[in-house]
Amino acid sequence: MNWLLVVLGAAVGAPLRYLTDRAVQSRHDSVFPWGTFVVNVTGCLILGLLTGAVASGAAGPHLQLLLGTGLCGALTTYSTFSYETLRLTETGAGLYAVGNAAASVVAGLGAAFAGVWLSAAF
Repeated sequence: MNWLLVVLGAAVGAPLRYLTDRAVQSRHDSVFPWGTFVVNVTGCLILGLLTGAVASGAAGPHLQLLLGTGLCGALTTYSTFSYETLRLTETGAGLYAVGNAAASVVAGLGAAFAGVWLSAAF
């Protein structure tokens, strides 16, 4: 049963990641990978909310598998973040690469902490 929850969450997360990435990136005329940045930070926020809810007892392990492992696991992408950062460096956009790495870590951690904080507020 647990594997089915992960599969269901991933079945939603993977296309959501692709569609969100394409929608966001199409609105920016920049080499900065805004689409990947948005999906990763959004995933961090969702995972923070979920972690806070599970820690407080407001959500259980099944929801954690569905949304945390399944949805967020397929929505977020460390490999694409790494690849895009490397490509920025290789194409001479080193400042964008550094900015992507720094902003992704800061915004991702900030979103996760905000999610935990928000879940405690409810």
